[in-house]
Amino acid sequence: MKILITGGAGFIGSHLAEKLLNDGHEISIIDNLSTGKFSNIRHLIKLQNFKYTIDSILNKEVLEPLVKSSDQIYHLAAAVGVKFIIDNPLLSLTTNIAGTENILEFSNKYKKKVLIASTSEIYGKSDKVPFKEDDDRLLGSTYISRWSYSTAKAVDEFLSLAYFREKKLPVTIVRCFNTVGPRQTGQYGMVIPKFVKSALLNHPITIFGDGKQSRCFTYVDDVVNGMIKLMNNKQAEGEIFNIGSSQEITIEELAKKIKKLTFSKSKIEYIKYEDAYEEGFEDMLRRAPDLSKINKLIGYKPTTKLDKILEKVIDYFEK
Repeated sequence: MKILITGGAGFIGSHLAEKLLNDGHEISIIDNLSTGKFSNIRHLIKLQNFKYTIDSILNKEVLEPLVKSSDQIYHLAAAVGVKFIIDNPLLSLTTNIAGTENILEFSNKYKKKVLIASTSEIYGKSDKVPFKEDDDRLLGSTYISRWSYSTAKAVDEFLSLAYFREKKLPVTIVRCFNTVGPRQTGQYGMVIPKFVKSALLNHPITIFGDGKQSRCFTYVDDVVNGMIKLMNNKQAEGEIFNIGSSQEITIEELAKKIKKLTFSKSKIEYIKYEDAYEEGFEDMLRRAPDLSKINKLIGYKPTTKLDKILEKVIDYFEK
């Protein structure tokens, strides 16, 4: 098939492109390199079945022919990372809402199947863990800019479901929970690459808050394989799926584990959220997915344990 990946030079997008190319498909990507990197796709550009466009999904004249000539669209392009969202609130909202609207508009116009990448941020600061796809959402004040990302992605989901219900557009929504692996950057607040890089350099490993907040980290290959199976399953159309891992770890435990695996002499330091981000910043204590829905439909189970994930990330940064 001919497949378009928006955000294809990003961390997840580049791994997805690699996998689909190996499966024999013809891949086109579009990425404006705001958070993606050309180095993520440099090894692919010599391949005959790979084409890339460096531009924004907000550019309709460029985007429309790419959608028209594709059989499937994986929409991963988004402003991501807590730090990036807080530093660039207007750009983030525009990219995440208007960009997705463009994808849905053209996908509907040419009746193309589309998968929308959403986020665990959707659940906000709810303490009803593990999170299930139809759970209520609990968000903070609009004065706190981190909640703009959750809100924008919720609008994306509402738009997607509206296109499915009213226009019969075949669309599937995937909520990613802390996807990690090689090529991920710590530049925008992603915790594992940030900790690994600090540990390897023997720089202080900085924890925001008290470190008691826990997360479930998922290897990128597990996420990519799950996305592909959902894209090719008709029963997934018009549905939302969590994708992630149920192996929880606190951020403090994560820092200690990375320090041990890297034989690092780094000190572990703690700073207040307000000093790291903005006044009034809110975080959630736990973020863990209920994976029963995706497991029931496609048999999804994460295969890579956290220690193996960390070994792969450490090896990537060492090289």
